[in-house]
Amino acid sequence: MIAEFETFDIALIHDKDAWAVCDLVIANEDRFKRYFPITLAENLTPTLSKNFCVKKVKQFLNKEEYLFTIKEKETHALVGLVYIKNLDWNIRQGEFGYCIGYPFKGKGVITKAIKVLSEYAFKKLGLESLQIIVHKTNIASIKVAEDNSFLWMKTLEKGFTPPNEEALDMELYVLSK
Repeated sequence: MIAEFETFDIALIHDKDAWAVCDLVIANEDRFKRYFPITLAENLTPTLSKNFCVKKVKQFLNKEEYLFTIKEKETHALVGLVYIKNLDWNIRQGEFGYCIGYPFKGKGVITKAIKVLSEYAFKKLGLESLQIIVHKTNIASIKVAEDNSFLWMKTLEKGFTPPNEEALDMELYVLSK
């Protein structure tokens, strides 16, 4: 386990998380398909999820990407995922990506997880800056960024292209150590 807050634990993904990841993704397919199409595609079956988890563990060991699970302490139910991705070790920068299951939406779980994982990224990983890239209509994610002292920097023109859509302008928020 990396950290805990309230009734939740945060841990690095493990290959034993495959079933739980598959369940989370399938149960939240409508929510994840626009901004997490690759995660969704890689977890549509338990076998795909097993491969996904094994790949994410290897990426962690190679310092390429970090994927964390958020689980309820009491039930061990997986409620969300948080990535530290797009790592640039030359400038010591990473980007957060996160998703949460329907029952936990709007309850501050991601906000608190980002707070804990920002500290982890600065202290344990040695990163100097963290980014959150969000569409202007995703008010909940903007609130996550702002509540964690990330500062809006600029609009990234055509910063992300969802499946079967035109490229979207995205908002860049940054937190420096």
